[in-house]
Amino acid sequence: MEFIDEELLQYSEEHTSPESDLLHKVNRQTHLSVLRPRMLSGHQQGRLLSMFSKMIQPKQILEIGTYTGYSALCMAEGLQTGGTLHTIDINEELEERVRDYFEEAGLSDSIKYYIGNALEILPTIDAEYDLVFIDADKINYTTYYDMVIDKVRAGGYIIADNVLWSGKVLEKYRRKLDEDTKAVMNFNKKVQEDERVENILLPIRDGLMVARKK
Repeated sequence: MEFIDEELLQYSEEHTSPESDLLHKVNRQTHLSVLRPRMLSGHQQGRLLSMFSKMIQPKQILEIGTYTGYSALCMAEGLQTGGTLHTIDINEELEERVRDYFEEAGLSDSIKYYIGNALEILPTIDAEYDLVFIDADKINYTTYYDMVIDKVRAGGYIIADNVLWSGKVLEKYRRKLDEDTKAVMNFNKKVQEDERVENILLPIRDGLMVARKK
């Protein structure tokens, strides 16, 4: 489901800073040769993540759900010198491709790339995060949030992707709720009711929940 008129979306993208050559390459190669390319953050959302990161100027970033590395490369644009971006993905088949992209960007020393189950890996990372991006299996969104909230500094941010879930969160779809939709709705409710954060749900692409820890 698209949440904005196609022509307006095109106009918005035409008036958004362009992707770098490397990001364009990642975008194109993902659409050509990787399953479910819709999982890619893409041009406009990628520029938004980059903008957020540059405003926050994080020392430590956590990403849950690397996919082909596009969003990690975008957020790394705002990383402080000497900072670290931790990114976790369960799909080992994409590892070589993603590491090549990170190396091409000159970020191999700044990005720690973990392959495996995020539920098992998260407790092993010793860091206080300035920015967290959640974009993995929807069933565990609430669990991921609970696992990282105490590791986010006061004034730090948690951003979660796909929180509109193609519009399935709306009342008219609720007679046929699947488990992923229920999980997304429960996550949105949890963040909305969490007094530890202030939040805004942005209807950009498939929805971004932005929560700032008080």
